[in-house]
Amino acid sequence: MPELPEVETTRRRLLPLLEGKRLLEVRHQDPLRYRHTERARERAVEGVGRRGKFLLLALSGGLEMVVHLGMTGGFRLEKTPHTRAEFLLEDGVLHFHDPRRFGRIWVVERGAYGEIPLLARLGPEPLSPEFRPEAFLQGLRRSRKPLKALLLDQTLAAGVGNIYADEALFRAGLSPFRLGREVSEAEALRLFQALREVLAEAVALGGSTLSDRTYQQPDGLPGGFQKRHAVYGRAGLPCPRCGAPIAKGVVAGRGTHHCPWCQR
Repeated sequence: MPELPEVETTRRRLLPLLEGKRLLEVRHQDPLRYRHTERARERAVEGVGRRGKFLLLALSGGLEMVVHLGMTGGFRLEKTPHTRAEFLLEDGVLHFHDPRRFGRIWVVERGAYGEIPLLARLGPEPLSPEFRPEAFLQGLRRSRKPLKALLLDQTLAAGVGNIYADEALFRAGLSPFRLGREVSEAEALRLFQALREVLAEAVALGGSTLSDRTYQQPDGLPGGFQKRHAVYGRAGLPCPRCGAPIAKGVVAGRGTHHCPWCQR
């Protein structure tokens, strides 16, 4: 699933394509997944934002289009066999591509997220000034969940998913199986800093494109951060620090990669 770096990269690529343009129509044949899109007809796109893993398109008239890419969703400049919706603009067409059909679109009153409860409860953006180490430590200490599950929860830090949780925990030298309430202040600070570093690097490199190539930027280019993965997707391969084989377990129902030696 596209995480913060992939969604932020998509936002930056969409900005010159959408901002200030008039959206003539959103065409699709799936009103259950793409809700109230008729309200966007003939609206101007006033801004392209992001919150966690959601894209937020500010529309004229006080409306907002919320887009969640799901597992395989993304925008393309050209039509594909998996185009599910078409954004007709005054100067062209933008295609919403989604092979597995988990992507969702809503058009709502700006900020009215009653239909999207996850968006309403997101925690702070981890690359913003609102993401503070004191609150992060308190959130960890209050929980009996494993660290990996806490990072995936979206209330401590919005937009973090499987890839970047594994990579941040490795950089911090913390086991994904450790309980949040067990970490020291120094360990929490290491994880806080590692999370910010990993996400910032991934954004700078356009996110991670894995072997299935489901994530691509709108112009078809892949991300580049996958070349820096230390543990994610590397089960059985040597740890870049100590050489021990990377292990794969399960936390919160998600495949979890770690070094059993460096992250004891």
